[in-house]
Amino acid sequence: MKKILATVAVAAAALAGLSGCAAGGGGSDDGLITVGFAQTGSESGWRSANTESMKAAFSEENGFNLVFNAADNKPEAQIAAVRSFINQGVDAIVIAPIVEDGWDDVLQEAKDAGIPVVLEDRTLTSSDDLYASWVGLDFTREGERAGEWAAKEFGDTPTNMVVLEGTTGSAPANDRAEGFAKAIEGSGIVTLDSQTGNFTRADGKTVMEGFLQKYGSDIDLLYAHNDDMALGAIEAIKAAGLQPGVDIKIVSIDAVHDGMQALADGEINHIVECNPLLGDQVAELVKKVLAGDTLEKAYIVDDGEFDQADAIELLPTRPY
Repeated sequence: MKKILATVAVAAAALAGLSGCAAGGGGSDDGLITVGFAQTGSESGWRSANTESMKAAFSEENGFNLVFNAADNKPEAQIAAVRSFINQGVDAIVIAPIVEDGWDDVLQEAKDAGIPVVLEDRTLTSSDDLYASWVGLDFTREGERAGEWAAKEFGDTPTNMVVLEGTTGSAPANDRAEGFAKAIEGSGIVTLDSQTGNFTRADGKTVMEGFLQKYGSDIDLLYAHNDDMALGAIEAIKAAGLQPGVDIKIVSIDAVHDGMQALADGEINHIVECNPLLGDQVAELVKKVLAGDTLEKAYIVDDGEFDQADAIELLPTRPY
């Protein structure tokens, strides 16, 4: 199931007193629930906040033994990590899939071993009977909200846009592009160029430098699939002698601290939130599935969106 569009809210509190082992899982001798977590990597501020949320939720104090792997955004390394978890006989596996495709075989192996899989953050295209549940954000709606702001900001005015895409083949890159394109239909916005910046600040800067060399001051708008790429682009825009947020308007997605600071400073014009603090919700789902509870296939976490005034007000108390 490529797109997950459920609207079920997840309670933040973890269930008390639940534990268990999957049929094929060995677990820990000390009674802890052993969970293998296959993270994408550490490509952004969002990802770092997500990792810290997961580690805090899957702590020994909460009844877990976490086996953590970050795949450095290499799909083959992430699949190898999941196979390692299966061989170790963990009780459950959590995956933030780097890309949507290519998961059928290893998910079937986990199912055959009796080890339930919970997806977090990103989705995949495998049959939904190969995993227990997913918790994350509605990436398509995030793209739509960014596009709605752009369409309102520019209206019918002829507007040249460049796009910094996320990792090619990933759910957020695919869905945020689709949502944004839908929202700007009928507006005056025209896409000059669109390339991947791999969700990283360094690549965002490099790709934006190329856009500026090619199109210069003809660029009116930048849409970045995440804040880190937008922040890299800001460096390139400044180096080109232009003023980010004024000469080139910027809309991005995530609302991590550095992005919100740039928004407060007027260098980004609008940010749609993508909440990285998913750990408690995922831990709850793992405990539920091991207890034999019936789960929804998808749980979507609510997001906000912010302008400059919001950023100035919220920054002092933002948890990420």
